Parts: sequence; structure tokens; C-alpha cells
Amino acid sequence: MKTQKILTTPFADNVDRLAPHCEYPRPLLKRDSFLSLNGEWDFAYSQAEPVEYTEKILVPFCPESTLSGIGRGHTDAELLFYRRSFKIPDGFKKDRILLHFGAVDQLCRVFVNGKETGAHEGGYLPFFFDITDFLCDGENELKVVARDSLSTLYPYGKQKKKRGGMWYTPVSGIWQTVWLESLPESPIKNIKITPTQSSVKIELNTESKHKRLTLLDSGEVFEFEENDITLTPSEIKTWSPESPHLYRFKIETETDRIESYFALREISVKRIENAPRLCLNGEPYLFHGLLDQGYFPDGIYLPATSEGYKNDIITAKTLGFNMLRKHIKIEPAIFYYLCDTLGMVVFQDMVNNSDYSFIRDTALPTLGLKRLSDKNFHKNPKSREIFMQHSKETVELLYNYPSVLCYTVFNEGWGQFTADEVYRELKELDGTRVFDATSGWFWQKKSDLDSHHVYFKKLRLKISAERPTVISEFGGYSHRCEGHLFGEQNYGYKSFDKLSDFESAVAHLYLDEVLPLVKKGVSALVYTQISDVEDETNGFLTYDRKVLKVDAERFSNISKIIKDASK
Repeated sequence: MKTQKILTTPFADNVDRLAPHCEYPRPLLKRDSFLSLNGEWDFAYSQAEPVEYTEKILVPFCPESTLSGIGRGHTDAELLFYRRSFKIPDGFKKDRILLHFGAVDQLCRVFVNGKETGAHEGGYLPFFFDITDFLCDGENELKVVARDSLSTLYPYGKQKKKRGGMWYTPVSGIWQTVWLESLPESPIKNIKITPTQSSVKIELNTESKHKRLTLLDSGEVFEFEENDITLTPSEIKTWSPESPHLYRFKIETETDRIESYFALREISVKRIENAPRLCLNGEPYLFHGLLDQGYFPDGIYLPATSEGYKNDIITAKTLGFNMLRKHIKIEPAIFYYLCDTLGMVVFQDMVNNSDYSFIRDTALPTLGLKRLSDKNFHKNPKSREIFMQHSKETVELLYNYPSVLCYTVFNEGWGQFTADEVYRELKELDGTRVFDATSGWFWQKKSDLDSHHVYFKKLRLKISAERPTVISEFGGYSHRCEGHLFGEQNYGYKSFDKLSDFESAVAHLYLDEVLPLVKKGVSALVYTQISDVEDETNGFLTYDRKVLKVDAERFSNISKIIKDASK
């Protein structure tokens, strides 16, 4: 392990050790029943059930993080044991009680009062168990046993035990909110929201017969018997980064009541002056973005508080960006909610599994070998099955968030297989968004975007006549800010010793190379990246989020020039 400095973000001092990350964790399906189980738990690394738990961990921070209170990893032979007790408050219980986990990496088993309630595989998606029949009056014991060997069968992103360069410190076990909710016998199990520019279709999964939907701002009421309704608000306001209008509503049935929200917006493709262009709400729109890996030095996969997410989003908007490409990671719901409310488009990556080969996936494409058939890539049937299942669940999880407009399926060949077939299956699940099937290279026949990564050379691209052209990664210029460095090594695509030289180089990159391509019809740009990440010092922000490496006003003016050229 390379030597590293302990860095903290400005938000670390605001961590509530009794109730960290205590916001309601599912804002798109909100009930009045919510009991957070975040806080101090008993914890142990052990190869077998520990006789005693010798440490305390602050959930939901992963044990590798300093905010957790543990600050170290584990061996492959060790399991992660968590334990805490809880009581059901008076008046909380309705008919059923569900135990929710935002994410636990990679495998886990859950026990309530000594009895196993269920198990889960995969480290990025939420899950829950009905624990009603396992509960007792008074104190209840909750135990979680997790295993994380970083098996490449499962999605793992940029995690690696020997971190360095483009690989980062791994996370294990619980890393998102743990919480309880109480439901009636016939609840609204979930909702599906499909908007256009002027109307929205809302589908419910419930056994209740009569439903009443009320728009909370206008007071308009819609009553319906079927499990879906298409409605048009009396006042039409579309959603965009410039005007992120949300319609908040409640739905009431005979037994249940939930609150949620929707936005009116559409992404589409139109031919503008002989070039296919991405359009937002029917008009050509330049998606001017940053790569966002979602790493923080003190919480690793989780910021100290949700202000960490908010700070990144607002900083990006201040610089004139309107899009974040969420790179190979699924975030907690609060991140997407903040993007919805603050006005930040999300281009969402699927999380890769399978092996990575530097020669095949990076070196050869960088030298120009960018077109290979992927029919025989990653042929392990179990690995393929897990990737497909995880990707489908990702699409279902994020379907209702207005800010999510694009999915990246395979990134730079990593884990790629039969991309055309994968594209078809995912597109059938969600035809309302665009899919970048093969980001960077190893393009096949099917994709909504013509997607390129350009490092180490000038930005010179031919605009596709078949689909919108996007530069889905470029830049990556590096500058090391002393006092804000995580490691001794440095990783970036072009390094500058002086901050002034770094800022000038970024400005020239946009004005001399990006601007001409935007004038020709490029639809989206993703600069690498919003912040430094461990050894990577190619962010606009330092890893601790304490230094912005460019002048905000100067770069905001550059962003305006770039966006004006796209009109």
C-alpha cells in the first residue's frame, strides 16, 4: 500500500455521530414511517462468529474509511460482523415492518433476534426484508454478516486492494443508510413515473382500488380506480438545469399515503443542420459535463454529510456545467434527488464486473485498435448474468429521477460482451432515455450515441452522420496542490507544476479544441474530472474539496462561449 495522508473534507466536522446521514433515504416514495438505524454499531473483523465485538463502527460509513472509526481493510479470510439493538417506537408499527439497506458490499446475510431474515448479493443496489415475524417486544438484536473478496463476478467499479493510479481504496460491508419503515397490509409497493414535456403517466403497484392524487403546489386532485393515470397539470413548466421545476404530489389509498414528485421533460435526437443532435424538451442542447466518480477522502464511497454531494453539484453549476457523468458507481438516492432539485443532468454509468486487461482495454485502443468484435469477450455465463441483472435493476431503480437522461453500458471495453444484445434488452426496459452502449471504443452496431474518449492527443473528430457525437471523456489535466494530496504518486494525462499553467491549459483546451467541435455539432462533453481522487490529481477540485483549481468567473465565461456556440 502506498503511503497516504489522512485528508478530511469541510463537512467532516458536521457528522452527527448519533444519526449520520439521517435524511429520509427514498424521497421518490416517502412515507411518514421512518426509523434510521444509522449510528454506532458493534463491529468485528473475524473468520468466525466473534465471542465479543471489540470495536465500534459508525454506520453507514464503510470500515476502510476514517469516518467509520475503523480506518482499515480486511483479509479475504475475514468476514465483517455488525451488531446493534433497537426498539420499535410506540405507534410506529402498522401491519408490516421492513428493514432496508441502501447498499452492502459484496455479499451479506441478515439476522434479527438470532434468525436469518435473508441474504443479498452485489454491493451497489438497495434491498429490504420483511422482518415483522422476527420481532419481539422490547429490545431486538440486528446482526449483519458481510463478505467482500472483491470477486470480479460482481460489480466492483474502481476498487482494488492494491490501490494506485486509476485504482482506488476498496470499500466493504455497509456503506449506505440502514432503516426501518412500517407499512399497511395493502401498501403502495412502488410507483413508475414516465413524463413527456406536457403530461406524465404514473403507474402504481398496489392492490388498493380507489386512489386520489393531489398536486401539492396547485391543489389539483385526480381520482382514479385503475393502477395508472396520465395527467396534465394546469400549468406546464418543463424541467431543465436552467429551470429545474418539480411537481410534488401525494397519493392516498384506503390504507396508505405516499409523497413523491415528477418533472416534465424529454430527451430526444433530432437532425439539426445535417448533424444528429441531442435535444432536451425538443430543442438542441449541449450537455456540458464533468466526470464524477463519487469518492471522498474521509468517507470514501460516501461524503461526510449530504452537503458533500450538494457542494460538488453547486460547484459544477457555478463553473457553467450542466451535467455530471456518474462514473461506474451507483449513488444513494439523496444524490439523484439533489440533482433533480438543483438542476444537474446525470449521465449514469453501469457498474462493471469481469476482469480488466490493460493491454486489451487501454493500450491497444489508445494506439488505434478501437474496433473489435465483442462476441467472445468475457464469456463466463455467471458473470454475464450478474451484469445483466444488475444493469436491469439499475434502470428500474433510477427510472423515476428526472435528472437521469443517459446510461453508459460498457466503458472502454471493461467487462464488455455482446453490446448490441445488451443495448437491446436495456432499451426495451427504458425507451425514454438514450444509451451509450460502448463508451470510448470497441463500438458495435447498436448505440444511441457515437461516443469517444480522447486523451494524449488533440481533439479532432469527425461528426457522425448517424447518431449524436459525444466526447464522453477528455482532458484529465493534472496539478498537485500541496497540502491537499492523498498519496505520493501522481496520475493524470498531462501535468502542470504551476496552477496558472494548469488553468491556462484548460482554457486553451476548451477554446482552441472543444469550441470548433461544438460548432460542428458535438452534443455532449465530459471533462475528466470534477475532483482529484486519491493518486489522480486531474480534478477541478482537490480531493478534500478545499481548493478550486480554476477561477470560477473565468471558467464560467468559457462555458458560456462553449454553450452559445452550440445554438
